[in-house]
Amino acid sequence: MSDDRTREIADGRTTLGIELGSTRIKACLVGEDLTVIAAGSHEWENEFVDGRWTYPLAAVETGVRAAYAALVADLQAQHGTVPTTFRAVGVSAMMHGYLPFDADGELLVPFRTWRNTSTGPAAAALSDALGFNIPLRWSIAHLYQAVLDDEQHVAQTTGITTLAGYVHRQLTGQDVLGVGDASGVFPIDPATGDYDARMLDTAQDLIGVPDLRALLPEVRVAGQDAGHLTPAGAAWLDPTGTLQPGAPLCPPEGDAGTGMVATNAVAQRTGNVSVGTSIFAMVVLERPLSTPHEELDVVTTPAGDAVAMVHCNNGASEIGSWARVFGRFAEAAGTPTDADTVFRTLLDEAATADPDAGGLLAVNYLAGEPVTGVEDGRPLLLRAPDARFTLGNLVRAELMGAFATLAIGMEVLHAEDVAVDRMTAHGGLFRTPGLPQRQLAAALRVPVALEATASEGGAWGIAVLASYLEHAAGTSLAEYLDTTVFGSAASDVVDPDQRDVDGFTAYLDRFRTALPIQAIAAGVPGAAPTPGATPTPGATTSASATTSASGPTTAAEPSLPTEQQQEQDVN
Repeated sequence: MSDDRTREIADGRTTLGIELGSTRIKACLVGEDLTVIAAGSHEWENEFVDGRWTYPLAAVETGVRAAYAALVADLQAQHGTVPTTFRAVGVSAMMHGYLPFDADGELLVPFRTWRNTSTGPAAAALSDALGFNIPLRWSIAHLYQAVLDDEQHVAQTTGITTLAGYVHRQLTGQDVLGVGDASGVFPIDPATGDYDARMLDTAQDLIGVPDLRALLPEVRVAGQDAGHLTPAGAAWLDPTGTLQPGAPLCPPEGDAGTGMVATNAVAQRTGNVSVGTSIFAMVVLERPLSTPHEELDVVTTPAGDAVAMVHCNNGASEIGSWARVFGRFAEAAGTPTDADTVFRTLLDEAATADPDAGGLLAVNYLAGEPVTGVEDGRPLLLRAPDARFTLGNLVRAELMGAFATLAIGMEVLHAEDVAVDRMTAHGGLFRTPGLPQRQLAAALRVPVALEATASEGGAWGIAVLASYLEHAAGTSLAEYLDTTVFGSAASDVVDPDQRDVDGFTAYLDRFRTALPIQAIAAGVPGAAPTPGATPTPGATTSASATTSASGPTTAAEPSLPTEQQQEQDVN
């Protein structure tokens, strides 16, 4: 097999997927059988600069190069050869955000990521004008907010794109986006697979730019031509000069789209949940929603089908923070323990804890959370004096806290009678079997599956989309995934356990009641009660003798030691 793989690599019959997640950039090489041959990664972190979350473009370039170099080194060590070309290449990254460029291709302001929530006035005005929910993190909301704020760079802007679109342009010179990624820039018309023409006209009048359409990247659906690796692109990715130009690239996609592909969730009545620094759920719709909902995005699959998306800015980072605390304790006690073992030990302890976490409550908000209307996040640990404060309950509370906001958002879909047969989960958290999958099933009240391939994450998902280029003329993406990619793949399905459901329901009641404390902890004017005043209703019932609060004021956010992909995450 090794000799066959070596020839496959040398002949350029492999496919490369690159994904830029929130805490890791990953390169993944797959063979003709779509099995992972080698991988490379590079850790990175966002920065909180001048009140905004960002990644410098220099870090994008060095990070992508480092991930690719690590992959090449892995191939050299395993197979004694390095690639000079590929059958196809794909790029994926966190969705949404704002990258405005001038006519010379220069970035006009630092990259504003999906995590920024300063676009409230713009998002509200756009949503009202379009009759379509425009979330805070969407690219069009960032553009219009810049207009409302009279930012000087707007007059010089000749184009905006996403992170995946930027990297794709470096490799191909083409200013395009996959339809899934584009659906987080501006609403898509599923009938045309392009930006909604009526909404474009309305938004252009509102925003006041001369030609809004000209500012947006062109849209491509899965399987369509999106350019080829140029000589400059090959050198940008591989400065050694070994990689040659010419490989075709699939349309660049967002992490939501590659998550759908990695979990075989692009057909109607399928859905997936991605858990990382953020957490989001995607459900492919059978019919349009009856009305816009602030809690829901309507985006698309990489093939252009409408998807309801519940996106939560805050995911499993707090669990990762606690794991590092306990990992350091083990080290200080003279028994150094690797991160995976720490996670497994903590989650095993939580598996036998009280179903409602013994009265403990954890709020995982490092950043603002639009789903629950929280403008500025503060992680909190709350307990009543009579709560059962044990290690297992602490970890279980943090785990349920990671899923709580998602469950609140999913209630909107349930009210719309949106049918889903099962959800497929992926992300580093699910590398530890058992409780995370079981708890998610309880939170969403639907069966939750884990695919054997889902752990490969978005880098593998975008490699699959790149491989689909050769098959698109004869089969749909859903058929390709069902028959070619997942035909013999194993999956593990867990149904909701009633005891877990009851425990999570009690926990979620406490979670809702405690949300007003977020504003008080963040120092929002008027949020804190004055001396002698009546406390905020519900706050005292959930507040506790122990409260820990910190906010996103440091230069970098914590990340899961076992971060899945991309991230995500979604964005």
